[in-house]
This record gives sequence, structure tokens and C-alpha cells, in this order.
Amino acid sequence: MVIGAIRNLFGRKSRPVQADNRRERLALHSKTTPTIYAIGDVHGCYDQLIDAQRRILADAAKHKPGRRLIVMLGDYVDRGPRSADVIEHLALPPPEGFLRISLCGNHDDSFLKFIANPMENMEWLEFGGDTTLESYGIDVVRLLRHNMGLRSLAGLVSEAVPAHHVALLKRLPVAVSLGDYIFAHAGIRPGLPVDNQSEEDLMWIREPFLSQGSGLPQTVVHGHTAAKEPVFGKNRICIDTGAYATGRLTVLKVHGEERQILD
Repeated sequence: MVIGAIRNLFGRKSRPVQADNRRERLALHSKTTPTIYAIGDVHGCYDQLIDAQRRILADAAKHKPGRRLIVMLGDYVDRGPRSADVIEHLALPPPEGFLRISLCGNHDDSFLKFIANPMENMEWLEFGGDTTLESYGIDVVRLLRHNMGLRSLAGLVSEAVPAHHVALLKRLPVAVSLGDYIFAHAGIRPGLPVDNQSEEDLMWIREPFLSQGSGLPQTVVHGHTAAKEPVFGKNRICIDTGAYATGRLTVLKVHGEERQILD
């Protein structure tokens, strides 16, 4: 459904790049420059996400109608208090007049692996996953005190996490390319085309990307590496400002050569 909407908005040349069981890498093409609003790592901060959307709508209302795309940079779950509400929000249609692409972050991928096999992925609970399960009504601390409760964890997770949340997590792409920009959760392996990037790098990389930049003509817009302020580096822009700790969820507006942080 997302791919169909993308093709309608950006034209037939737009395509998903996928092989085997890899997550999609979207390559978009447009004759006219769309306005893109990128949102950094949410981490269960539902109220901040709604405020970010409010800022986007307020900015869009100041300008003539045109093609508008929201790109979510991943890490919707863990650490913050309302991960379930964030996923539910992303499962709903985007605001009228917008297309929304939600990319996969390493925390989202780890959550999906936990859902599939909790006992083999218990380290996720120390990764901030305990707060995610709490948002779905599962008291992990109580379960960990009782072995029988821990053994029932898989069944509890299966009952608590809605099927459409699992479906959304499964279909999240790991990258989208459009014009002079590449959007990915963590970044890219410098110098490699997006089609050749590993999922691990797109969702987890720090170095050598942070110091070297993309190594490509395009600028990479990413999250994953939190800082107090957005970072405009070498052919990269990081907009993870640690919303769960700072309360600040950053929105970057990109339109042609314009780059603006929405306050």
C-alpha cells in the first residue's frame, strides 16, 4: 500500500529495492522537488511526536500546496513511556496532503525479534525494551521474579502486541533515496551505494560514517547517535536529540537547498 502511494506521488520510476528477505530500500524520483519533513528518534515519546506533527502542519499551512513527505527515521520504541501509542499512530494514515515513510531503527528491529522469540532475545529488555512492554501492559519486573511467569512471556507478548503492530514493524524499509538526500536510521557505510548497504550498517553504524560522512554525492539524514543539538556534519545531518531524555524531538525540513530545523 505504501509503495503504491509512493508511485502515485513520485511517478513510475520510483521503485523498491529488495532481495531475499531484506527490508526495502526505496529509490524515489520526482520531476518537482517535494518538501520533506524528517523526524528524529521518537523512543516512545508520543506527546513529542504529536507536537512534531503539529509543527509540520503549521509550517505546511504557510506555503502553497505541493508534494509533502514525512520521513520517520526509526527507533519508535524503548526508553520512553508510550511506545505502543507511537506504533499505533504510525499505523494510522498520515495527515491529509502528506505521504509518510517510516524507516526501521535498530530498536524497532530488536523489538520484532523479541516478539518472534522472547527467550532468545532477552538482552532487548536491558536495551530499553522493558518500558516498551510496560506500554503494552506487561509487567516485566513481576515476571522476572517468577520463573513460571517468565516462561509464559511469549504468550503474553503475542496477546498484548496487536497483529497490525507486528505487520507494521515487519514492513518498515531501511532507507529511502530522493534527489540529493538519503534517509536512514543510523547512516551508511561510506562510499557504498544504498543497494549494497547491509541492514546492520543502515540501522546500527556509527564509525567510520560519523567522521567520514557518506562518501557519496548525497547528504545522509539520520538519527541513532544522540546529541543535544542537531549535527550538520560532512555530507550528513543527524537529528537525534534524545527525545526520551531531553524532551526534544527534532524535525528537519528539506526543500531543495533549504534546510531548516522546525522549532
